[in-house]
Amino acid sequence: MTTPHRGRRRIILLSTAIAAAGGLVATTPAIGMPIHHRHMTSGGIHAQVNGGGDDGSGEESDEIAEGADQRNEERQSPGVVNPGAYGAAWASMQNLPRTGGDWRQVTKLPYNSDDPRYRDYNSNSTAGMGNVTGRASAVVADNHGNVYAGAAGGGVWRSTSGGGNWTSISDQLPAQATGALALDGRGRLWLGTGEATTNADAYLGSGVYLLDDPAHSRFSPHDRVGGDELQSTSIHELRISGDKIWAATTEGLWSHSTTNLRGPWKLEFAPNPDYLPGHSLASDPNAAYENIVSDVAFDPADPNHVIAAVGWRSGALPNGSNYNGYYANTGGTWQLVTSGLGDLPTDAGDVGAVTFAASADHQRYYAITESPNSLNAGGGFGGVYVSKSGSPFGPWTQIADAAKLAASGSALDNVGGQSWYDESLIVDPNNHDHVYAGLEEVFQTTDGGATWTTPGIYWNFPLACWSLDPNAQSGTCSQTTHPDQHGLAIGSLNGQSYVVAANDGGLYKRPVDGQADSLGHATDWVSLNDGTIDTLQYYSVGVGSDPAGKGVVVTGGLQDNGQSVLRGYGSRAVDTVMGSNFGGDGGMTLVDPKNGCNEAQEYVYLEINVTQNCAANNGLGAPTTYDVPPPDNASSAARFIAPFSADQLNPSTWVAGGQHVWVENQGFGIRSSSQWTSAFDLGAGHVATAVAASGGKVYAAWCGPCNSQGFTHGVAVGNADGTGWSQLTLPADLPNRYISDLTVDPSDSSHVYMTFSGFSRDWNEGPGAGIGHVFESHDSGATWTDISANLPDVPVDSLALTPQGGLLVGTDLGAVYRAPGRTKWRAIGELPAVSVDQIVLGPDGRVYAATHGRGIYAIELRDLGRD
Repeated sequence: MTTPHRGRRRIILLSTAIAAAGGLVATTPAIGMPIHHRHMTSGGIHAQVNGGGDDGSGEESDEIAEGADQRNEERQSPGVVNPGAYGAAWASMQNLPRTGGDWRQVTKLPYNSDDPRYRDYNSNSTAGMGNVTGRASAVVADNHGNVYAGAAGGGVWRSTSGGGNWTSISDQLPAQATGALALDGRGRLWLGTGEATTNADAYLGSGVYLLDDPAHSRFSPHDRVGGDELQSTSIHELRISGDKIWAATTEGLWSHSTTNLRGPWKLEFAPNPDYLPGHSLASDPNAAYENIVSDVAFDPADPNHVIAAVGWRSGALPNGSNYNGYYANTGGTWQLVTSGLGDLPTDAGDVGAVTFAASADHQRYYAITESPNSLNAGGGFGGVYVSKSGSPFGPWTQIADAAKLAASGSALDNVGGQSWYDESLIVDPNNHDHVYAGLEEVFQTTDGGATWTTPGIYWNFPLACWSLDPNAQSGTCSQTTHPDQHGLAIGSLNGQSYVVAANDGGLYKRPVDGQADSLGHATDWVSLNDGTIDTLQYYSVGVGSDPAGKGVVVTGGLQDNGQSVLRGYGSRAVDTVMGSNFGGDGGMTLVDPKNGCNEAQEYVYLEINVTQNCAANNGLGAPTTYDVPPPDNASSAARFIAPFSADQLNPSTWVAGGQHVWVENQGFGIRSSSQWTSAFDLGAGHVATAVAASGGKVYAAWCGPCNSQGFTHGVAVGNADGTGWSQLTLPADLPNRYISDLTVDPSDSSHVYMTFSGFSRDWNEGPGAGIGHVFESHDSGATWTDISANLPDVPVDSLALTPQGGLLVGTDLGAVYRAPGRTKWRAIGELPAVSVDQIVLGPDGRVYAATHGRGIYAIELRDLGRD
């Protein structure tokens, strides 16, 4: 028997989010927050970020953190994008004329990460996570079987049966990123938009919304509470105390009446208000990190006596600012609490991300904390604490540290190494000593913290019960949860209580007082990702004819959920369940249009894997996937999600871009990294952002530096055999922004299209930001024409050319089309406010859109029309 390779690292995107949406969706991650604040370099904040690798060793590196921030660079560089950019873009997108046709959600069916058909050595199959979907960032539940789940980039979903059979209830909103959910005493649902996990693909929001009857109605833009105060922010928590709701945000602590919904939100506290938007230091490079509030708690004896956990996850900023700590409103003013909290650390270096949880009887307060000092030393976890007085003002006692949790049945060595990213806490309403805590794993105590177990283990691979036997799923191991917990809720249906965990794989449920094995691992987790909820976060999509002769194979790379594969789409023999044929984080995808089981999938930094049978394998035989990364992968001299593609006329010729332009001529028959040759060196510090080839002619766009400090870009052109290469002298009137895609006309290799991410100079204050997003050249890039016309000023991510000369474009706010022979753009159908990271034309005549939060959609090209 061939021993499979297991434990492929799942790289969690470490940099923080985000962009300024002027009130609407922002798909721009930055270290701290809104895009109208400047981006930090790796020599600053990034150098302080460390996390935990999936093997539990805590090996996540600074260069991975820098790589993770690159999604932000694409949209922000070269400068500072002002608030309102995405708001204006959304309005423009809504005003575009629309094509005919309707999108169909291709991936709205179960996605089984343990699919026994795909157990090759690079798969996570048998890990025990079962059915998954995209990252769930928040969850709440009531005692009537209603569960409300907020997706990172896919909106809010409702189940009326205790989980499962989901319905989307926020499609009309201009922001699909969920930061926080809260149910008040009247059963109303409060939604705080803008995810605040500070990772690289988090999105800003458009404010707070209130739904009076969430069990039967849906959110609309008219449900927003207050004015524009919380636009372009991310919301960590919504907490209700008395007749006030409090919002802990990336731009301070705010409050609003829960009874009088008119009027604006009130800024209660910001430690450094001069750095807030509209204030004197708003354009300072550190502004994004100066006013972060992670949570707020209340004295049960006085709902107006408030304590707030405040601070950036890595502590001190490059400018020396270190405002981290606990702040209390005393006598009408906010003061830093420096003593009196017992074991709860008050030193700035030990106060990072914090989550509070109060017991229903007001007899206990709990807190779970991240420590900047520990994070910067390669750890991250602070601890779990309890206040037995029932007051958040203590005294607090530590009831768990990393070592104690590691000894509770955890599969990790560095427990809590990502506690800035995955941190949640809830108390059993019927037992104040029964607590669930979420980090990478789910932990539980039933005795107030004296002892702990790990009911939701990271995965089953290291366990003695694990087996690769395809007939035994994961041996005798029980179902576990997907790693990386972002929310916990307790609800009930027909008197039966359950806990729901929200994580990077969606939602999982078990009885509150569930069963466990001798190791403390739960035996009764159930995945709630039944296929009715599709919040998958795709970076790419590939489509090819199914070799079985029925329909097409649709595949794509995903954030933290590997590579999905769906066979037979478009035929009656379509899969009823998608499988996962590659593990880890899925990046770019290359698929043979004539045989969809010929696939190449990128992990990160050009780590390319290739298969010629869809990676179908029971795990017991020889691997049928092959690691074939170009040499730049070994030195990480490539983008985190790096470009590679096939020559349009010579499909066996592949081009990949890192610092070098790499070429191989074996197509899907490649079996070794040594088969790549360097056609051109783009130059030290330069990395490819897009590559395209046709008939042996290759175009490669690059940036370097790629962030706002000294941003530069260029385009090199040459031949696949390494001859004739030169750097183009780009015209001065071209935007100096990130080049996101290149597409060559297969009938004329001198005819090429180039797209730009970011915003034009009306919103971007950076040097040379310029105007326009789509450009065309008929002379191999010597001259360019702006063909953006009526295209909204929004980051463009991808472009595809139809056989008749039509242009398909994916943007941060949907997809647009320019018909052959026309100059104006039309929005393609109706999509929620999500980023279309890649758009392609399949061999079946359908247009496929990979969205980062709502799965893959398809629409018939013939329905788009020619007008």
